[in-house]
Amino acid sequence: MKIIIATAVATVLGATVAMAGATKPQDVAFEDGAVAVSVSGTAGDAAVGREVFANRRLGNCLACHVNSDMPELSFHGEVGPPLDGAADRWSEAELRGLVANSKQTFEDTIMPGFYIDTGYFRPLDDFAGIPILNAQQVEDVVAYLLTLKE
Repeated sequence: MKIIIATAVATVLGATVAMAGATKPQDVAFEDGAVAVSVSGTAGDAAVGREVFANRRLGNCLACHVNSDMPELSFHGEVGPPLDGAADRWSEAELRGLVANSKQTFEDTIMPGFYIDTGYFRPLDDFAGIPILNAQQVEDVVAYLLTLKE
């Protein structure tokens, strides 16, 4: 239990530090669901994005999406669309918009907004006002998704 709490605190602190030079969640400019510019101000790292994608405490993307690039991991979900070929279906700006807040594109989706700090249900007060992913993690996941081609 102490390890889980320490990990959560480190994640929150890391998110706070990483967001210092980033676009704040409420200031992200969406145009038809897409976000044209980096929310962190820097390019993403695809290798780090792959780790965030698979991490059940961060992106947890596999809970809902099949991804053939990760055959070593079990329990790929089938709620969301398969992400094989994601880079062929969506542009970088569209992927950034989907990761930041998919409800800007798909109003009724159950996918959470990963870079929002209000308007979500969080059972723990310690996480109120804090996005699921920090700005750099959003960019890292986008960089990773851009590697998923058919």
